Amino acid sequence: MAASFKKSYRFAIFSSMYITVCLTLFVSVFFYIKDAFDWIFLLCFIPVCFVLSVFLIQVRVERFIYKRVKKIYDDVSLLDVTTLKRGQITTDMSTLTKEVERFAASKKLEIESLKIREEYRKEFMGNVAHELKTPLFTTQGYILTLLDGAMKDKTILKKYLKRAAAAVERLVYLVSDLDMIAKLEVGDLNLRYEYFDMVELVQHTFELLEMKASKKNITLTFERADLKPVMVNADRERIQQLLTNLIVNSIKYGKQDGTTEITIENLIQNKVIVRVTDNGEGIASEHIPRLFERFYRVDKSGSRREGGSGLGLSIVKHIIEAHDEKIYVESDFGVGSEFSFTLEKAEELPKKPVVDVVGGN
Repeated sequence: MAASFKKSYRFAIFSSMYITVCLTLFVSVFFYIKDAFDWIFLLCFIPVCFVLSVFLIQVRVERFIYKRVKKIYDDVSLLDVTTLKRGQITTDMSTLTKEVERFAASKKLEIESLKIREEYRKEFMGNVAHELKTPLFTTQGYILTLLDGAMKDKTILKKYLKRAAAAVERLVYLVSDLDMIAKLEVGDLNLRYEYFDMVELVQHTFELLEMKASKKNITLTFERADLKPVMVNADRERIQQLLTNLIVNSIKYGKQDGTTEITIENLIQNKVIVRVTDNGEGIASEHIPRLFERFYRVDKSGSRREGGSGLGLSIVKHIIEAHDEKIYVESDFGVGSEFSFTLEKAEELPKKPVVDVVGGN
């Protein structure tokens, strides 16, 4: 406290000492000339002069600094004027400088963050435009060709209508995914929590994707010593969508005659962890931090040979976060990848109704 006082009022104290000494000498000389030297007056004059000087200098300098610094705040718009309070201003310029530097550093971080967001926004808008224009232009091309006379040929008519329908279906799929991500981000998507068997859900998802995996001769395996039910508390439909996205990704980027394996393990007392592991292409380490961004693709080639909307992993991330759970990625390029996520576990099926909860953290 004493150190803080000394540091804050040092300027006023030393200035007052100089003024007091000068005035005392001046009064002493005056009394000496008049031959009326009064020691009692002089002893009273010294403390009164010193105290008044300290008070006046401190008040005036504080106001001076406050007005000048406030003007700097207003002129450069670097700092938030509302955060500047008279109680924060002292005559210690070192403290004031540190405060200004602290606020400047804080605003610099905000500016850098805004620049990063702006770059992300530009990249996102470019990706959206690219993803939308492909099915739109495809559909437009087929329809214009038919209107130019190709519809008279029934074979071409049927073929082009099927291709146009496929392009529209892709467009609908893309818009639907974007709509879901938007709802998950703003917490506007209801999560229908219920207790269900995760083992059964994995088996059901495998059955749905069996044909897709067979095209690349990829084996879907469920690594579990027993098939006893593992009850979890989550939105069954969303978790199935999440699981489907992860398995489809492992099939897309899996190698011919490869495997996709799912394991369920107890993590802690009330959590389980579900792992989706493949021995496919793997992901280079520099891509992992951005895997869950919308439209981010490891494959930067224009052909985008594996198709998809580029939103699958982003949806996975948002579904997990809406459940207040975590998702993890481990991958070795050329060896394979493992995506794992946690879920709340239930030891036994409770006798309570399903609960609707608004998604989001």
